Amino acid sequence: MPITIFKMFQNEYNSSRIVVIGSCSIDFTTYAPRLPIPGETLHGTKFTTSYGGKGANQCVAAAKLGGNAFMICRVGDDLWGQKYKHHLQSIGVDVSNVFITENMTTGIAQITVAENGDNQIVIVPGANGQLKNVDVDKSKNLIASADILIGQLEVPFETVLEAFKISKGLKLLNAAPGRDNIQSILPYCTILCVNESEASIISELPVHNIETATDALKKLQSMGSEIIIITLGEKGALYVSKTEPPTHVLCDAIVPVDTTGAGDAFVGALATYIIRYKDKPLHQLIGAACEVASESVTKEGTQTSYPSNHIPFTKEYKYIRI
Repeated sequence: MPITIFKMFQNEYNSSRIVVIGSCSIDFTTYAPRLPIPGETLHGTKFTTSYGGKGANQCVAAAKLGGNAFMICRVGDDLWGQKYKHHLQSIGVDVSNVFITENMTTGIAQITVAENGDNQIVIVPGANGQLKNVDVDKSKNLIASADILIGQLEVPFETVLEAFKISKGLKLLNAAPGRDNIQSILPYCTILCVNESEASIISELPVHNIETATDALKKLQSMGSEIIIITLGEKGALYVSKTEPPTHVLCDAIVPVDTTGAGDAFVGALATYIIRYKDKPLHQLIGAACEVASESVTKEGTQTSYPSNHIPFTKEYKYIRI
C-alpha cells in the first residue's frame, strides 16, 4: 500500500519546494591505488577540486532531477564562497538564503578515493559551523512553506533542530556524520535516513548485516521518527514505517568507480520522488533513489556524477518483507 502521509501535500510538483538546510564545502579529492594506512605516504594518480558538502550535494541531486530546490547555508567570504553561490545558481538552485560569512573560510573536505571505490574524508567546517538559529529566523518563511525539508549534521545540531520545529511539511533528516545525543530531533522527523555506521551510533547496537540492521531499525523507530531508512550500499536499503513492517529494498549489482556522495544522491532523489510521485509505494520510491545512487558511483566526482536525465520506475524494484 502507498504511504498515505505523502498524499497530505497535494501541490503541483513544479511549485513544490524542496528546501535543504546544511553544509556547502569544497572537495579536494586525490585518487590513489588504495587508501593509505596511518603514517604512510602514497603516490596518487589524480587530483580534482569540486563542489561538495552533504547539504549542497543533496540539494544539487534534487535540482538535477528537476526538483524545485532551495539551499539554506553559509559560505566564507573567500574566493570559494562566491564561486559556490554562482555554481548552485547555475544548476537552478535558489540561493536567496545562501549567506556570506565575514572573516571565515568556506568549508572544505579532503577526500582520498581508492581504485575499488572506497574513500576517506576529513572535513574542516569553516563557515558551515556559523549557520545559526538567526539564519533559521531569516529563512523561517521559506522553511515553513517547504513541502519537504532536508537536514544533515555537518552544521550545528541546534540549527537543524530549530528548522525542523518550524517546518510544516515533510521533514527528512540524514543523520550524517553519525553522532549520538540527537534524540531530541527525532520526534520532528518524518523520515530518518542513516547508513549502517550511523545507525549503529544512534541505536547503540552493532550493525553489520541485515539481521542486525533490522534490530537497529526497530530501536530507531521507537525513538519517534515515522519512517526509518538504513542505506546498505550495494545491498540496497532497509526501512520500516508505522504502516509497514521492516522491508529490504534490493538494488542491481554494479562495479563502483567512486562512492563519494552516493548517500547524498540517494537522499536528494528520495526527496524529489516523494514530492513528484505521491501515489507510489514507499518501497518503489526507495528503489528509485537507490537506482540514482547506483548510477552516481559509476562515475568519478560527487555532484558531477549525479544524473540529470534519470527516468525512474521503468521496472519494478525488488523488495523483501522481513
